[in-house]
Amino acid sequence: METGADWLVFARDPQSGTEAVRACFHAHAYDPHFHDQVLVGITEQGVQQFRCRRAIHCSTPGRLIFFEPGDTHDGEAREPDGFIYTMLYFDPCWLRDAAALYTGRAPADTIFHFPRTLDDDAGLAFAVRAARQQIAAPDSRMAREAALDAVVARLAQRFAGSADRQYRAPRAARLARDAMDAGFDRDLGLDDLASAAGTDRFRLTRAFSAAYGLSPHAYLVQRRLNHARRLLADGSMPADVAAATGFADQSHLGRWFRRAYGMTPAAYRRLCTNLPDPATA
Repeated sequence: METGADWLVFARDPQSGTEAVRACFHAHAYDPHFHDQVLVGITEQGVQQFRCRRAIHCSTPGRLIFFEPGDTHDGEAREPDGFIYTMLYFDPCWLRDAAALYTGRAPADTIFHFPRTLDDDAGLAFAVRAARQQIAAPDSRMAREAALDAVVARLAQRFAGSADRQYRAPRAARLARDAMDAGFDRDLGLDDLASAAGTDRFRLTRAFSAAYGLSPHAYLVQRRLNHARRLLADGSMPADVAAATGFADQSHLGRWFRRAYGMTPAAYRRLCTNLPDPATA
C-alpha cells in the first residue's frame, strides 16, 4: 500500500468532457454529495467505504463503483492505511450518444441504469484504468479516443437500455426538488419549498431526507456546486460563479467546493481550461 499524505490527480478530456481522478485518502474523503455526471470507478488499494442508496458499501481492490446522476454518496477510508481509487466522470449526454453509436439504438432509447453500486468486471476495470491513463497522459488523440470507446462499449454491453430504477420519491419531495433545481440561484427558504410541495416544512424535511439522503439545504448546496463546476469548466471566474450560483461570496463557494471535490474552485478551473489561477493572473 502506498503511504504518505492524501493526494488527488485530476485530468479532463476536452473533446468529450470526461473527467478522470486518481486519489488517495487516509481518513475522511468526501461529505455527502451528488453529481450530474455518470461515475464509473475502481478501488485500486485499501478499503473504500461510502454510503449510497440507503446502504453502506465497502469496496475492496479490483471492485467497480457506479454512481448514476443524483446518487448521493460520501467517502472515507475503512482502514488506517487508507485507499486509492480511480474514477471517470462522464457527461450523460455524451455517454448516451456514444453508447447509441455502439448499440445502433436511437440516443433516446439508450438509457443507463446501474442496478448495483458495487460490481465485479475485470475487463471493465482494466478499461477504466487505461482510459484514466490516456486522459491524464495521452499517447495520442486516437489512443485517448480508443481507450474511452473501450469503456463505452463495455458499459453499453451491460447497462445500456436497462429500465429505470423502480424507486420513486414521494410527490412532495419531488416537487421540492424541482423547485430547487429551477431556483438554485435564489435565496429559497423552507417555507417556499413547503408551499411548492403542498405540505409543511417539517413533513417536507423528513420526506425529502428519506427520499434523497440529503436535507433540502444540503441538496440545494449540491445543486449549486454542480452548476458551479460547469461554469468553472467553461472558464468563468470563481467570484462570478459564486454570484451566479447563489453562494454568499467566493469564500463560501470555496469552502463547500473543497469539501465535495477535494480541490479549490480556482484549481478546478485551471485544470479544466489551462487558464491561470485568477489569484496569480
